[in-house]
Amino acid sequence: MASSYCCSRLLLQSQSSRLMLRFSPFLATPPTPSSLSFSSNCHVSSSAQATLQQQHEQQPLPQSSQLVALEYADLNLSYNLDLGHVRIRQHVNPLSSSFSVPAQVPDWNHAFADPTLPLMVDIGCGSGRFLMWLAKRTPKERNFLGLEIRERIVKRAESWAKDLALDNILFLFANATISFKQLVESYPGPLVLVSVLCPDPHFKKKHHKRRVLQKPLVGAIVDNLMPGGQVFIQSDVIEMALDMRNQFDEVKTLKHIEVLDPAMLCDSEGWLLSNPMAIRTEREIHAEHEGAKIYRRLYQKQM
Repeated sequence: MASSYCCSRLLLQSQSSRLMLRFSPFLATPPTPSSLSFSSNCHVSSSAQATLQQQHEQQPLPQSSQLVALEYADLNLSYNLDLGHVRIRQHVNPLSSSFSVPAQVPDWNHAFADPTLPLMVDIGCGSGRFLMWLAKRTPKERNFLGLEIRERIVKRAESWAKDLALDNILFLFANATISFKQLVESYPGPLVLVSVLCPDPHFKKKHHKRRVLQKPLVGAIVDNLMPGGQVFIQSDVIEMALDMRNQFDEVKTLKHIEVLDPAMLCDSEGWLLSNPMAIRTEREIHAEHEGAKIYRRLYQKQM
């Protein structure tokens, strides 16, 4: 009876440790064997240990969609939204004439409770959960603008933001290549952070011109960024990460964060070892679940 109890206890603690490691991207170090405490009179036979090990290995790993839901669980978002029956495309051609019309500049006084707050812009914000997580934690400190080229995803993000009663976030259906400059130039407050996270890589060389980060957009980002403002880029595709890195490395007024803050550790190739945003994007979660490496850079504009 005692052996059975101890076996169950060992299995539960083993499962708990495994789930904590998989579900918490911010866990600095895994639990050490000494942290798993057992009663001194609890004896587990070798056959029982073998059975526990087999059961442990047979436990199904969580799907990446489950990890996304867990990471953003505190948003408590509703998934029963009526988006109709139109399929949401994963990839679009930003050079299409249907995306050539600039987004209308919003009434910033209507868009935000305080339009003078520092602004973060996420280019290619996807579902918007990443921005909503940040906005919920800094309601009086910063405004957030998400630009997304897939209109139906924007509509869903707008519904979520409304349900959360967030007055410091705005989602716009926009081709950032065309609309970014006029949007941020019209904003009353300072631009303090721009993120371009896991953009569509458009792998074929003839399609590289479709990539969102082109020289005009890089110039608009740097020109409008306030001194001390930052640019955060990342991708799970090394070719895409290098393309973005090369473009921002060429900007003399930008310095990579490791030069300014030695505490921001990088690997031997200059990629950040950890995510400075304290929350992963959905694509980041999916990619890491598949074993991919995330390539990150964080730049800061000099005076």
